[in-house]
Amino acid sequence: MRPERQHQVWRSEAGSRLWLSGLIAAMEHAERPEVRRQPVAPELLVEVRAQLALTTSFRLSQISTLRH
Repeated sequence: MRPERQHQVWRSEAGSRLWLSGLIAAMEHAERPEVRRQPVAPELLVEVRAQLALTTSFRLSQISTLRH
């Protein structure tokens, strides 16, 4: 999904719930012992960091616009 589209999805309550549901599912999967023993591919870490940076920058922009 393109970054611009991700920002549009976040603007709706349903989009926020969908993103949070996906995050919870991923965390539940990652906590399983057989998954935790596996090494993480460096490419995956890059993608996760990029995703986290997008959601952080979006939250900061929302806070910024609310103060004006």
